[in-house]
This record gives sequence, C-alpha cells and structure tokens, in this order.
Amino acid sequence: MPRDHAGPDDDKWNVVLDEDFVRGATLREAPAPARKRVWPWYAASAVVVAAAAFLVARYTGSSSDEAAAPKPTASAPASTAPAPASGAPAKSAGSARPMIPPAEAFPAHVSAGTGGTFTKLGAAVLKSCTEPDSVGPSLAADITAGKGCVGEEIALYKDTHNNQFNLAVFTMKDPRDTVKLVTRLSMAFDDYEVAAQAPPPGSGLPTLPADSGMVQSFTGQGRAMVVGLAQWSDGRTRDYQQLVDRLSPLLKQVSKNVAHYEIGN
Repeated sequence: MPRDHAGPDDDKWNVVLDEDFVRGATLREAPAPARKRVWPWYAASAVVVAAAAFLVARYTGSSSDEAAAPKPTASAPASTAPAPASGAPAKSAGSARPMIPPAEAFPAHVSAGTGGTFTKLGAAVLKSCTEPDSVGPSLAADITAGKGCVGEEIALYKDTHNNQFNLAVFTMKDPRDTVKLVTRLSMAFDDYEVAAQAPPPGSGLPTLPADSGMVQSFTGQGRAMVVGLAQWSDGRTRDYQQLVDRLSPLLKQVSKNVAHYEIGN
C-alpha cells in the first residue's frame, strides 16, 4: 500500500516540518491493498473516550469521535478503565509537559486548498499509545522500547467529496524517539501500524471494507509524530498519488499546529 517516505533532517533531535518534508516523499504503490485495520470506537461522552471501547471489527483499519458518539459493532474488551475525562491534554507521570490539546491539534475545518474544506467528524484522547486495538504490534514494541509516550490523540475528517482522512498524534517523552518512529514507519510503506477510524453514526459516511485502498504519511516535530491516513469515499484501490495529494493539506495543517505547540514557529 502506498506510503509517504520521510526521515530526519540534519537536526538529529527533530524532524523539521516544511513543504518538501510533507509532500516531497517518494510514493510507492502496491499491486493490491496491504493489511490494514478498521476499528470503530465508542465514546462515553462527547469528549471522554474509554480506550476499552475500541472494538475490533476486522483485522484491518479505523476509529474516532468528539462531535458524535459512534455506535460499537463488537463487544468491548473486558475490564478496561476509561481514559481521563475532558478534552484537556492528559499528563503522564514523569512528563514535564502534556501533549497538545485536541482542539488545538485538530481544527473544526481545514482548507483543502482547491476550494474545498476538510470537516472534522470527531476527535479523542486515547488511554495510552500502545492500546492493542489502536496500534499494531511493531509500533507498540517500538514505543515500549523507547523512553515512553505522553499520549495519543486521534481525529477523523471528511472532505467535500466524502473521502475519509484519519489523523493520529503520538507525543513521546523523548524527541529522539519521535525521529526513530517516523523513520521506521516511513520505510515500511506496505505496513499499517496505526488504526484508521470508522465514521460515527449520522456522518453520512460508510465504514469502508477491509480491502479498501489507503495511503499513509508521517511527520515529526519536537516530541510529536503525526500520522495521516486517507481513503477514497468508495474505497477504490487506485489513484493513490491523487489521494496523497488530497491528504497533504490536512496533514500539513495539523503538523503545523503540533509544531507550533512543540517547538514554536
């Protein structure tokens, strides 16, 4: 499956965000969709999400909310505690600074750059960065091997053509871990280690099948890695470069917001 390739610049502590970094990556297209994950999720309230509520619908890509509560489609795992309440960023033990507040990371609307607009359907803070129903085993292992993660937050957007765009922000405790994660994920273009998100009820969008085409891109700024996923409204498995181009303005804006919070402009 296609994926943008990105890597650290000359500064070994940060992956610097600029236009070349966001859109100048090499895109590779697989002959058929690679393994991905579609995970609907349930929110206990408009902004409080129980991480336990990530429900494995199929072993392949999606999940998200804030404006509307998605309906679960499978049984939630037993005995999991809800995530910290409210849209305020959660502070991890030993972390001097919390992650960016979701409302700052994910605007309600983002210009698509072609007269269109991305509209946020929902956002949430997860219980941890290594929930088995939100990240793949390789990414979870890489996160665990590092200095730790402050938290993960996610958002789901659609554009004016009802294409679906997923964003995830992982805030690490050590910015060197961010560089490692972005580099490793960007090199594995045919693997999907971050879950896509199923549209909430009332959004008018379908939950796309597991074999739908998908692209993914990565940026890093300071402690934070931003992951962007995109799927066509009909789930088609072609025109990947166009899909990457459509994802780029949204990924760029969210990455800029995170960079402003993490390292300033």
